[in-house]
Amino acid sequence: MTSLERVVLTLQHKEADRIPVYPLINSVSRKALNLSYEEWTKDTEKCAAAIIKASEEIGVDCLCTLVDLSVEAADWGQKVIYEKDNAAHPDMDDRLIKTLEDYDKIGIINPRETPRMSEHIKLAKILAEKKGHEMPVVGFVFAPLGVLSMMRGQEQMFVDLLRNPDKLRPALRNITETLKELCVALIEAGCHAIMLDTLFASRSIMSPKMWDDFEGVYVEEMSELIREKGAMVMLHNCGNGVYFKEQIARMKPVLISYQHMPPDCADMAEVKEKYGKTVTLLGHIEPGWLITATEEEVRQQCREQIDAYKKDGGFVLATGCEYPSTLDFKLAKVMVDEARTYGVY
Repeated sequence: MTSLERVVLTLQHKEADRIPVYPLINSVSRKALNLSYEEWTKDTEKCAAAIIKASEEIGVDCLCTLVDLSVEAADWGQKVIYEKDNAAHPDMDDRLIKTLEDYDKIGIINPRETPRMSEHIKLAKILAEKKGHEMPVVGFVFAPLGVLSMMRGQEQMFVDLLRNPDKLRPALRNITETLKELCVALIEAGCHAIMLDTLFASRSIMSPKMWDDFEGVYVEEMSELIREKGAMVMLHNCGNGVYFKEQIARMKPVLISYQHMPPDCADMAEVKEKYGKTVTLLGHIEPGWLITATEEEVRQQCREQIDAYKKDGGFVLATGCEYPSTLDFKLAKVMVDEARTYGVY
């Protein structure tokens, strides 16, 4: 059974040969070709080659286009800092949006022609052409509030949301229209699904109502367009107390990638019972914990999650967020081994 066949059955809440597995091996994949962060980020062909080589060496069941969270913001003009050993990130001392009036700078742009989003589309095309016949290819898109926060800074954006919410809405509308076109381009490039990163839809950041008012309305539009274009909607949120209920109502995703329990569930059994019959659960080994965990501890954690979620499909063993880039591939391979042995149906 190919990874694509395995994941398709899992998304249908059917039992495949075994559970799929996908530690989110994005930036750590650069180590497969001994690339620096900057080279991996800027050279799309090397980035694709590294992702493919790492995925084959580790034995994962999915490919994802996540590079860093600055991709979209950079194309509006946000200055980005590229480093040898750290992910690209906005210049925190030089935000594009410095004042309330600067929100007016955020217009609709064409992601097919801008520097970083066009390369993101190219990355998806390479991955789809080389591996899409055997593995699902998931396009990663930062949701509107996340993109805006890259250009304003989270703390100041929250102040603006509370004090001057109407100043943000035109910018969020223009970001959304741009991201819609990005989603369409990624689907046309060969992505089977689009994973929207709804970073702020969790109890640790903002209330469900605030999230729904300032992002839910926009990601609903994006989700409808993704389905209309023939792809699946997935979402990623590694926040504490991620809002499953509210996001499912807006987005109707086939899969949720998460790290922490939703606020209305006490444990893994309740997550499976409440949500696992309709939404595929992807998670949720904590990446930070992996840095100090032993191989045996990782195996035990994998088995606990497999026991809780495996029955009747609808579960992908994964890290709750990106696999630590400071590690080698060893513990990712441990997770794959557990899926292939303990995770057999």
